[in-house]
Amino acid sequence: MLKFLTLSTIVFSFGLFSCAEKDEQNANISTNETTAQITTGQSGVKDTTSNPNIVQVAVGSKDHTTLVTAVKAADLVDALSNAGPFTVFAPTNAAFDKLPKGTVEGLLKPEKKADLANILGYHTYVGNLKIEYMNDGQEFDMVYGGKVKITKKDGKTFVNGSEIVATIPTANGIIHVIGDVLLPK
Repeated sequence: MLKFLTLSTIVFSFGLFSCAEKDEQNANISTNETTAQITTGQSGVKDTTSNPNIVQVAVGSKDHTTLVTAVKAADLVDALSNAGPFTVFAPTNAAFDKLPKGTVEGLLKPEKKADLANILGYHTYVGNLKIEYMNDGQEFDMVYGGKVKITKKDGKTFVNGSEIVATIPTANGIIHVIGDVLLPK
């Protein structure tokens, strides 16, 4: 009987140790996966079945390469890849070309990151601003402060005087394409 109890104790202990080891391994795997998600951010989530988000749509547009470069330089890719909803007034490359020579290059420097983020934040609203819900004279508070003003004229909609020339729904909001860079006042 003593041999049976000793053998049972050894088998039980081995099984307990084995389970504890597996739990520890599973905890390490779970921790490593969580760490990978935290360090990767929302932009690192790979999803080929859902509609693209604001950043993914912009990356796919040949007319918004300067905007994408600016979003990356300001470290806003993850922020604009989050669930939102966001409304982004997206200047085209031609809009950035209208700025004084050297402005874009200057803003892309690491020491100007905060200024660049402020300008890009002035193009971003938290929420869905559909054109059909915008009224003449309305003002909206933007992410990094300041207000933009909506005007309507001849069936067209303008934000701070820049015409909204296209609207693109995304998985996490709306992009309104504009022909000017909006500068905070």
